[in-house]
Amino acid sequence: VQLQASEGGLVQAGGSLRLSCAASGRTSSDSAAGWYRQAPGKERELVALISSGGSTNYADSVKGRFTISRDNARNTVYLQMDSLSPEDTAVYYCSTNLGLKVYWGQGTEVTVSS
Repeated sequence: VQLQASEGGLVQAGGSLRLSCAASGRTSSDSAAGWYRQAPGKERELVALISSGGSTNYADSVKGRFTISRDNARNTVYLQMDSLSPEDTAVYYCSTNLGLKVYWGQGTEVTVSS
């Protein structure tokens, strides 16, 4: 499985950005998918998860601001980020699994300026 995330970018506080992550290779619509992030000097943390059936879970810090979704026909997962704040600045990673093996995208940098 290969995961290709879209480019992040620089956005002002209060702005929005949408990330996408396209899977190729041996994919499965039965797999969950998620977005994680790692801020400078911090550990990687979960941002949002979406199950194969579309159930979602979010970190408390992004609830009500971020929305994860998936398009199984396109093997793509999205992360819509609204009301961004400087605390959201991080490298964002998409992830999925195939069986017990976990796959990661290459990471995309999101910078939110105040």
